[in-house]
Amino acid sequence: MGETKVSKTSQATDRNQHRKLIDPSCRKFFLQAPQRLQNFFKAHLGGLGKKGGKKGETEEVHILQQVVKKEQRSSTDWEADLQKQLQLWRANPYWSEIPPEIDVTVPKGSLCNLRVKFDVGLPPDAVYDIVTDPDSKRVFKNIKEVISRKVLIDEGHRQVVDVEQAAIWKFLWLSGTILVRVLVEQNREDHSMKFKQINDGFMKKFEGCWRLEPIFVDEKICSPFKPKTISEYHSCTGGKGRIGSRVVLDQLLQPAIVPPPPISWYLRGITSKTSEALMNYLLEEVARIKGVSQTSGQSGDDNSVQEITNEMKVDEVHDIKKRWALRRRKALHCRVK
Repeated sequence: MGETKVSKTSQATDRNQHRKLIDPSCRKFFLQAPQRLQNFFKAHLGGLGKKGGKKGETEEVHILQQVVKKEQRSSTDWEADLQKQLQLWRANPYWSEIPPEIDVTVPKGSLCNLRVKFDVGLPPDAVYDIVTDPDSKRVFKNIKEVISRKVLIDEGHRQVVDVEQAAIWKFLWLSGTILVRVLVEQNREDHSMKFKQINDGFMKKFEGCWRLEPIFVDEKICSPFKPKTISEYHSCTGGKGRIGSRVVLDQLLQPAIVPPPPISWYLRGITSKTSEALMNYLLEEVARIKGVSQTSGQSGDDNSVQEITNEMKVDEVHDIKKRWALRRRKALHCRVK
């Protein structure tokens, strides 16, 4: 019995010595932690449903509201911005766009890799609507028929679509139709449209991407300040600054069998001319949307146009900038008639 009493006394002494080693402030923290956590949750959960809470609570609620607003941004937001931009462009539709750039490279084992870059006098949302229009053959005349179109995924801002269409190609005296079935991923948030062939046939690879980037057309109003975002641009122009688009089309073509020259040269020529036609069709639709009805004299390509006589055929012009200008001039002239 005596040994047992000695053991319990020893244990109690050890516990008391251990408690002395703990900082009193730490002991107080651990003792009050449950109550503090309870008060924290009461304040924050209760403050979400009240107005005029504490400053910290108000800031947190505001941040939460901003996040929700960003996630739940409805289509009416960008549609309202688009309508404002269309009004600005219709009031002042003229803009000297830079001539297009067409770059053709030949990666090993492929027919060609094509990159087209040009500017358009409408904001990215408007150009995106044209490029992703289900009735695309109305704008792009090289599409003979949309055979089928099935939306596989629809997330509001992003869709994945299975499209099969018959495309027309022309080059010199040659012409024909080719069936293409592609999987299209279109995303309004970054204004991109990726496409990739999913059926086997003449083409082993037919894939690419449309990308649209905003251009601050009336940026000089902000001088010497240089806006970096659309919100800064709207702020410094008082909401009256037009926004254009830089359109970039990357496209890779790889036939099942790459033909030798001169057939491969002809096929590259067909590809370049087809892409050039796409640009013209797009610009004609842009002009229609803006209500433009004009003859030559408003484009930045005027000097190049004047160097070409009206009697010349477009295909005889080897300089792409001059050929581009001539095509646009003729298209506008026909529209005026």
